[in-house]
Amino acid sequence: VPVRAADPLTPLYRVVRPGGGAAPANGPARNAAAYVSQGALLTAALQVGSALRTVELAVRYAGEREQFGQPIGAFQAVKHLCAQMLVRAEVARTAVYAAAVTGDPGESAGAKLLADEAAVRNARDCLQVHGGMGFTWEADVHLHLKRAWVRAEQWRTAAEGEELLAAELLESAG
Repeated sequence: VPVRAADPLTPLYRVVRPGGGAAPANGPARNAAAYVSQGALLTAALQVGSALRTVELAVRYAGEREQFGQPIGAFQAVKHLCAQMLVRAEVARTAVYAAAVTGDPGESAGAKLLADEAAVRNARDCLQVHGGMGFTWEADVHLHLKRAWVRAEQWRTAAEGEELLAAELLESAG
C-alpha cells in the first residue's frame, strides 16, 4: 500500500499481510528481533552513506563559493563545520562496520543511533554551508535531510535503541 513520503522522489510502501491477523508462533514473528536488528543495521549503513555524501557536498561547495574575494572554505567557521561533519560520519561508519562483524543487536542499536545522528546533523550542517541554495532543487542537500529524517524513524527509533542499550547494560551489570 503506498504511503505518503516526505521526499517525493523516494516512494514508500507499507507491507500488509494477506488475510491480516497475527503471525503463527513458529513463523516469522519468532525471528522478528533478528529482522529488526538487521534492518536497523542496513538502515544505519544507508545513513552513513548519506552522512559521507553530505560531507563531500559541503566541502565541494565551500571550495567553489566565494565571499569577500575568497572561497568560503577558507573561513575558520566553515572549516570547523566540515571537520565536525567528517568526524561524525567516520565514527558512525566505524560503529556500523563493528556491528556488521559482530551481529550483536546492542551494537546494531548503537550503530543506528550514531548513524542517524550523523546523517541528520551532517545534512543540517551541509545546508548551513550551502545557505539558501541548499533548499533549492538545484542542490540535493534538502533531500538528504528529508531522507535522513525518514530513515531515523525506520526499524528502530532513537528511543527504542536507547532502551535496548540500557537493558543490555543492566543485564551485564546484574
